[in-house]
Amino acid sequence: MAIDRLDAVFGALADPTRRAILARLAGGDANVSDLAAPFAMTQPAISRHLKVLERAGLISRRRQATARLSHLEAEPLREATEWLARYQAYWEERHERLDVLLRDLQTDQGVQEERGDREEPGD
Repeated sequence: MAIDRLDAVFGALADPTRRAILARLAGGDANVSDLAAPFAMTQPAISRHLKVLERAGLISRRRQATARLSHLEAEPLREATEWLARYQAYWEERHERLDVLLRDLQTDQGVQEERGDREEPGD
């Protein structure tokens, strides 16, 4: 995925209204009035959100009779997911290191408690 497109996808996903629109479109195509219904905003405001989603490649729009339907284009989401997945190994390794540290600290604390040599404040 080109960086410009990745920027556009993440920029589009940064807005909760646009994420809600994508979630709605996952259930099927919809027109602007259907997409605007759950929001306290005008249809022109929803249209502006749709233009951002369209520029990011996350939706396509087509005319059907008098309606203009929006359609979810999932490929950019897959590409963004693949980009994010590169960091999964990094975070898993970090979590494993944290788990080891916590186990070591708990073991050390348990040994100290068994011996009765808890540190007193000010030591």
